[in-house]
Amino acid sequence: MGRNKLEKFAETKTFPNFFQPNYDDVKNEDFFLKGNWKPEFFKNNNPLVVELGCGRGEYTVKLAEKYPNMNFIGIDRKGARMWKGCKTSVENDMRNVAFLRTQINHLNHYFDKDEINEIWITFPDPHPKQSKVNKRLTSPLFLDCYRKLLSPDGFIHLKTDSELLFKYTLDVINELNCIIVDKQTDIYSLKQTDDSLCIETYYEKIWKEQGLKIRYIKFQLNRV
Repeated sequence: MGRNKLEKFAETKTFPNFFQPNYDDVKNEDFFLKGNWKPEFFKNNNPLVVELGCGRGEYTVKLAEKYPNMNFIGIDRKGARMWKGCKTSVENDMRNVAFLRTQINHLNHYFDKDEINEIWITFPDPHPKQSKVNKRLTSPLFLDCYRKLLSPDGFIHLKTDSELLFKYTLDVINELNCIIVDKQTDIYSLKQTDDSLCIETYYEKIWKEQGLKIRYIKFQLNRV
């Protein structure tokens, strides 16, 4: 890790809305906010939205700005990446934003049954090799994890520039009898009415300039 990253990570750990539990501790005893994020940290009962693989936290912060009556948690495994989102949200006194450094396959240690209302998966690694298919964040393995934590009426949002991941996710949704609420193969070819889709990350702007299509799926899991 370069010096700049080390400095950012060091500052990130000082922010009051950043959490980095020791996994060995959490593995033996669940995180103290599990099941209590809304009353204990956010001090309200507003819907809880989680962004997986949040990177710099751009999407998490922008969603929180657009929807102040909702709570948002950005999750990533690299703490230095989240420095920007943490710093922006703290400097702007955003009380509806938090960041959690952990592996996504450890979510069950941090969230309780039905605690999450929505999940955003924004531009994840598509893992194009077949040998890595279970690492895709919309694989049946991960969807089974989300099912245990999402509220019965909860939604999953996928936003991606990968045609492979888009098609793969549609196949998984079909196999698992999930419910597609919205599906778009090129969100910028239409005049958007959904404010949440108009948010552009740094890299998303670059991909758009390169002519890549941005795809989107909103769906609900089969609870049976």
